[in-house]
Amino acid sequence: MDKDKFPAFKKFTQGYTFKALLLVVLVLLLLIPLGMIRGLVDERGRTAASAESDIMEAWGKQLVAAGPMVRIPGIRTDEVRTKTEKEGEKIEIEKTPFSLIISPQKLDIDAAFKTETRKRGIFSVPLFSGTLTLSGVFDPGMAVSELLSNEEIFPDQAELIISLSSQKGIRKINASTWNDTELFFKPGNRGYSLFGYGYSRSTSGIYASLSGFEDKVAAFNISIGIQGGQYIRLLPLGQDTHAAISADWSSPSFQGAYLPGESAIGDAGFSASWDVNYLSRDIPLFQKDYGSEQNYADSLFGVDFFRAIDTYALNTRAVKYAFLFLIVPFLTLFLLEVFTKKSIHPVPYLLSGIGNAVFYLLLLSLSEQLPFYTAYIFAALAVTLLLTLYSRSLLPSWNKSGYMGLVVTISYVLLYAVLNAESYALLIGSLGTFAVLALIMFLTRKLDWYRQELDP
Repeated sequence: MDKDKFPAFKKFTQGYTFKALLLVVLVLLLLIPLGMIRGLVDERGRTAASAESDIMEAWGKQLVAAGPMVRIPGIRTDEVRTKTEKEGEKIEIEKTPFSLIISPQKLDIDAAFKTETRKRGIFSVPLFSGTLTLSGVFDPGMAVSELLSNEEIFPDQAELIISLSSQKGIRKINASTWNDTELFFKPGNRGYSLFGYGYSRSTSGIYASLSGFEDKVAAFNISIGIQGGQYIRLLPLGQDTHAAISADWSSPSFQGAYLPGESAIGDAGFSASWDVNYLSRDIPLFQKDYGSEQNYADSLFGVDFFRAIDTYALNTRAVKYAFLFLIVPFLTLFLLEVFTKKSIHPVPYLLSGIGNAVFYLLLLSLSEQLPFYTAYIFAALAVTLLLTLYSRSLLPSWNKSGYMGLVVTISYVLLYAVLNAESYALLIGSLGTFAVLALIMFLTRKLDWYRQELDP
């Protein structure tokens, strides 16, 4: 077929309108591999989470602790009157078991840990080990004095309970005393969990019998060797609760219902302290429990052993902005084609777009082996060099192809800024997009868009 048989069609395919429409189609097509890369990022993130879970299962889970609290079994006796036609009025005695739960009048919590990072393959998780010390004073007098006349408790069966999300991390009881009397702890929380479904519905915890319990002021001191990972959460059960957490971890993230009143963070680690009064939380100082679930998870506070660089979160964020940065090499190559008056086939446009998409695949694979920002630099340099050299084969001089390298470099610097400034990512992205649009409008302000054929 004579290639000049359809001159109008040939003229249209070489015109700016056709190229602009083609660029739109190519960008939409490249969203497919970008979507696949994003799916791969999510898959690798799930694999990392699974590896972390396996490590945690073997080491000891996240530490969530509440207590100690005193539990005293009791019985409530009620007279139930029933009336029948045959027997008339009948009185039955109904006995309902309950537990009197008493919180400490004063509770001091001290958690001092050393941290380490354990790996499984290329995946890792922050772990901690150390001592959790619980000390303070109980004053059960008020709780006992407010019992009703039909309620009876059995002080000889009193127990001291510490509720935990998991007791697997307990290594040993260093010390445990009640009024200078040593306590012997057993596994279990006697069915009294305080966290609800958000943390644990199991029977995890430890308890000890309080022989010779009296409704008088008593001091306690319990030191537990314990280990866990990822985060610590504590419950302010005391009428006055003071908590202090310290560890050799340089990037803590304080979480929960209360932020620390004082904290110090440095390269050698952190320390933080909380003071919580019972008036600031919805946990009674004492209560009668009839077997209903207690959920005070909303009052938990503590610290996450936060990793300053979350590889998969940063990769996910990078791919989210990929669409904007995918357009940059296309527009650059199109403008260079216009101003150098050299016709460029659609295939080089497609290859340039694929090269830019490969950046995100390189970033993911390298960041699993190297620090994220080192991986970012290597991936950005590789793709920038590739696009610059390839554009040199398409354009008449190094000066012209140098513009491609400059634009791609600026776009990766801008993406780096977006990844680092999470709070200002939208602002940086929108200002960058506005600047690119303004530059394109300025450079093409005198261009004759009606010209349907490139100059020879």
